[in-house]
This record gives sequence, C-alpha cells and structure tokens, in this order.
Amino acid sequence: MRSLEETQQPMTLPAVITIDGPAASGKTTIGKLLAERLGFLFVDTGVMYRAVTWAALKGILPVGDEEAVTTLAEQIEIDIRPPSKQDGRDFDILADDRDITWQIRDSEVEENVSLVSSYLGVRKALSAQQRRIGLRGSVVMVGRDIGTVVMPEAQVKIYLNASLEERANRRYLELQKRDEHIDLESIKSAMLARDRFDSLRKHAPLRPAEDAIVLDTDGLNIQEVLEKIISVSEKLLPKNGSE
Repeated sequence: MRSLEETQQPMTLPAVITIDGPAASGKTTIGKLLAERLGFLFVDTGVMYRAVTWAALKGILPVGDEEAVTTLAEQIEIDIRPPSKQDGRDFDILADDRDITWQIRDSEVEENVSLVSSYLGVRKALSAQQRRIGLRGSVVMVGRDIGTVVMPEAQVKIYLNASLEERANRRYLELQKRDEHIDLESIKSAMLARDRFDSLRKHAPLRPAEDAIVLDTDGLNIQEVLEKIISVSEKLLPKNGSE
C-alpha cells in the first residue's frame, strides 16, 4: 500500500479512479465531489445491486431464489450514464435501456437489496458489468472491491477508512437529519457485523488493493479529505485529462 507521501512521480492518466472502503467511510460523498471536480462520471456500484433487485421484484421473481436472481443479473444489461435530467440525480441508471433512476429507491427495493447483494453469482455478474462501464474511462467508481476485483489496473486507487466509532457517529448524525431515530450502539453493532461480513467473505473481501493509497479520515472533514485526494490525483493525472 502507498502512503500519501509516496505519490511524487507523475504517471499516465488512470481512466478510472477507484474508491473503496467500509460503510460510512465517506466514499460516496467524496466520490461525487471528486468526479465533479475532474469532470468524470461518478459511479456508485451499489445502485447496480438495487437495479437487479428492482428487476426481480418487477418480474415477480422471489428474491430468495438465488439461482433465479443470479440468472437475471447475468441477462439484464445495467448501465450508468451522465444525468440526463436536472431532477437531483447524480447519474442515469438504465436497465435494458429503461431509465429506473428513481424506481430503485422504492422501499421494497430497500428491504430486499441486502439479500440480493449477498449472492455470489450476482456479485460476479455485476462485477463484469461494472468493469464494462469502467473501461470507458473518465470514471470515479465507488464500492468495496473496485480496486481489488473490478478495476485492478486503475492507476489511482483510494481506500478510505475510519474507526468504527467515527463511522457509527457519522451514520447516527445522518439518520438524525432524516428524523430516523436509531440509538448509536445499535448502529455500531450493525456496522461491526457488516464489516466482518465484508472482510471475511470468500469472494471479493473488503480490503485495500496492494497499491492503494490508504487514507484514514478520522478527525477530517469532507473538504479536507477531498483536498488530500485531489493533491494525490494531481500528481498522477495529466492536466489535459486524457491518456
């Protein structure tokens, strides 16, 4: 793993910047801001699992049928494109060319996406689709296994980390703003369980890529984290933004 201080020599442009890390480490917020700053497409890979979940529910497939849902994930084409409408979306999410950007936020999708995302076959199918999108270039791609599995050749790989206490507190404050009242200890317990699951799973466990830049975000605000990553990227990316 590289430290921030070890990124002094300029390199050719990585078509993809990957940002991995555990829940509430700041991946999504930082990824969106970084993509906006660079003029790149922001891709939150988690929405692709929502897309498969939505398609299963719409097709009246039992989401508990792993084989059927995996077959669906292998057959459906999911795409992420720059936003076509100014309605608050960060990007367009397409399923077989149908815009489902807002449908995947339905409560029924929310209730079932964790199960769908746990299926090995679904993860493999979506990793291939994520790679297809990444190979277009000029993408900031956020997830848990992007630098290690999906786009291991990306030349800028960031792994954001923070202590369990810091991440749980961030999620607690976020939920409070939404008027969702869950006690801090429950959040911490659920987050610890998710960390263990993600880190110990056999397929694509959560871990930094060997050449990732690991950044601990404890005590840093969003702007401070962004500026650190921008500083790194400026050393690795040509100013013209092309390979």
